[in-house]
Amino acid sequence: MQNNILWDKYIKTRDKQIKDQLIIEYIDLVKIIAGRLYNNYGNHIEFDDLVSYGIFGLLDAIDKFDPKKNVKFETYAHIRVRGAIIDQLRNLDWIPRSVRQKYKKLEEAYQVIENKSGRSANDEDVAMALGISVDELNNILSDVHSFTVVSLEEKIINNANFAIIDDDINNEPQQYFEQEEMKEILIDSVNNLPEREKKIISLYYYSELTYKEISAIMGISESRISQLHTKAMMRLKSRLEKIS
Repeated sequence: MQNNILWDKYIKTRDKQIKDQLIIEYIDLVKIIAGRLYNNYGNHIEFDDLVSYGIFGLLDAIDKFDPKKNVKFETYAHIRVRGAIIDQLRNLDWIPRSVRQKYKKLEEAYQVIENKSGRSANDEDVAMALGISVDELNNILSDVHSFTVVSLEEKIINNANFAIIDDDINNEPQQYFEQEEMKEILIDSVNNLPEREKKIISLYYYSELTYKEISAIMGISESRISQLHTKAMMRLKSRLEKIS
């Protein structure tokens, strides 16, 4: 109720003090999102930096949010905050060239194998294509994990505008169809992942569990969760490449 009153006042007046109150109300949301991303990028960047990037997204969300649309602010802000952090990470170019090169070779191997065979590439397939052992492949998967997540998020943002829009198709038809097409492709792609990878994606993105929590549920190590997550994200990105 308190938030509704604040929103009513802000929409009518655009008063800076009311905006400051809204920022205080939702700053914990920024910290939660930053905390989840920090699990992926903590070796490369400080948590407080992620929060500061996310605040830019929160400010943008507050300015552009339309309460008349049938969407909760938290849902809308989550997309804006996460997008702002990902954008800033991309601009920082913090990923070493060697990691990018490993990722590119790995991505190409998955694409070639899966396009040729029509099925999900397994570890033995990819290791053989790269001329390395499965253990070496797992090490590479761990090395490129952070870049893989950023790369897929960039791909999604570039393929569709994920600003929350009305369900009314007549409002912005092109945007509506782009968003619906992307949703369908992602859902279909996730459903076609190998079972363990699909479960990890579901637990991480939908249930919003940490690697530690997923590890306890699935009975495998956090490093293995990270490797499987990387493979899943790489398969999803490969699927999106086909509609570019």
